[in-house]
Amino acid sequence: MSYPPDPNNPYGQQPPAPGYGYPQQPPQAAPGYGYPQPAPSPYGYAPAAPQTMPGLVLTARVLLFVVGGVQVILTGILLLAAAGAKKVANEHTTSSDTAVFGNAAASVLMVVGVVYLLAAVLSLTLGAKFGKGGNATRITTIVYGSIATLLGIAVLISGITGASTMGAGAGFGVVVGALWIAISIIWVVAMCTRDGVNWFNRPRY
Repeated sequence: MSYPPDPNNPYGQQPPAPGYGYPQQPPQAAPGYGYPQPAPSPYGYAPAAPQTMPGLVLTARVLLFVVGGVQVILTGILLLAAAGAKKVANEHTTSSDTAVFGNAAASVLMVVGVVYLLAAVLSLTLGAKFGKGGNATRITTIVYGSIATLLGIAVLISGITGASTMGAGAGFGVVVGALWIAISIIWVVAMCTRDGVNWFNRPRY
């Protein structure tokens, strides 16, 4: 005859521990062991990958497209002016001064037109790469914006110094220089902010 075990008997059979006989949860791996961890962030936390283009970066992209379009128009105007100056020089071959001046003007206008064309290609290419471009696009935009800022400062200083003698023409130069500086600074700042850095360094699948 068997008796139920006495729970107060220290020598009796102890009841099974809770969960005995059931599959146990596998031990959790130590943090960082066997699992890829996010790259450390200089700000003390893992950077969030933006899903949409940040507002300031989008503004810089729109300005690149606008500036590229204006540069294309200026290229066409300069090349047409160069062709006109060359035509005048060819029609006045008997007048050495007119021919020399026309050829010189045509050469200068042609060179400036080519420079504007290259700048237009760069502006439009950078704007197009903002969607899928990486860190190289960001750095190129910073360099482009820095050089453009210096050129804008030169135009602004030239407009200010010539304001007393040229009047309205110099005033137009001041406006163009100030506007160009503002646009260039937006390009640089948009690429240097945390949102801009995260956008161009985001993972691509």
